[in-house]
Amino acid sequence: MTRSDAPRALITGMGGFTGRYMAERLVAGGYRVWGTVRSQEPVPRETIPIAADLLDEQALADAVETVQPDVVLHLAAVSHVANGDIARTYAVNVVGTRNLLEALARQPHAPRAVLIASSANVYGNATQGVIDESVTPQPANDYAVSKLAMEYVAKRWNAQLPLVIARPFNYTGVGQSPDFLLPKIVSHYAHRKRSISLGNIDVSREFSDVRDVVDAYARLIEAVPRGETFNVCSGTGWTLQAVLDTLAKIAGYTIDVTLDPRFVRANEVRQLVGSHAKLDAAIGPMTRVRLEDTLRWMYEDARRAA
Repeated sequence: MTRSDAPRALITGMGGFTGRYMAERLVAGGYRVWGTVRSQEPVPRETIPIAADLLDEQALADAVETVQPDVVLHLAAVSHVANGDIARTYAVNVVGTRNLLEALARQPHAPRAVLIASSANVYGNATQGVIDESVTPQPANDYAVSKLAMEYVAKRWNAQLPLVIARPFNYTGVGQSPDFLLPKIVSHYAHRKRSISLGNIDVSREFSDVRDVVDAYARLIEAVPRGETFNVCSGTGWTLQAVLDTLAKIAGYTIDVTLDPRFVRANEVRQLVGSHAKLDAAIGPMTRVRLEDTLRWMYEDARRAA
């Protein structure tokens, strides 16, 4: 296969944390990769950036027409639960997704797979223990509501487009914004800070490795289980106290933790642990990176940059 004959991939949000890893994974898999980026965002090697905002219908339509993608990975979103601009969260996550799907549906060259990245936050305070895809969503914040609304919007195009919805649980890795919890904690250890302010440290969360997440996405667009929804998760919950204990071993010292009520969210989701049985049945079992190894990777990278 020549480079010009390679399958064509379009990634929305290619300049973001997940998008960069996704682009690298697809390039390594033989794809020619285009991606929407914001100004000043670094572009992964061997990819082609596109300046197209999800809320600019014409620019998005032009981008789709230019690329004529064989596969689409819709990763662009307002992705932080605590984002204060609620209107933009709904506009980007819901209307922006609608604009993309409308542009794809109008294209004569139909993609063979369109993956929509939702979020396990749609499950909210579900109490079933390990959560599978049959659990009824109970979104507990605006970000989660916007993602569930996005899923319902996407279903309008199920007959026209080969849609797959992914619900990733929490994940992390090198390059994630320090606005997110684990990079914040790792940064404190890497800079040898003596104390840190956190919210509840007894909440239980999944923390997958971003490289596992993009690998699952890449395998889903090859399998194309059309119209299906999948948890993307490790199946293992960690309390923040356990994370702190692990980083203490890696860094060689224990940080003092101050519980700050400003970091305690209203409607806090107490436990969010998923089942990946359906995902494994669709794409085959995965060898997942241990959280200890992910934290060490992040810590060592942060130490080099400190």
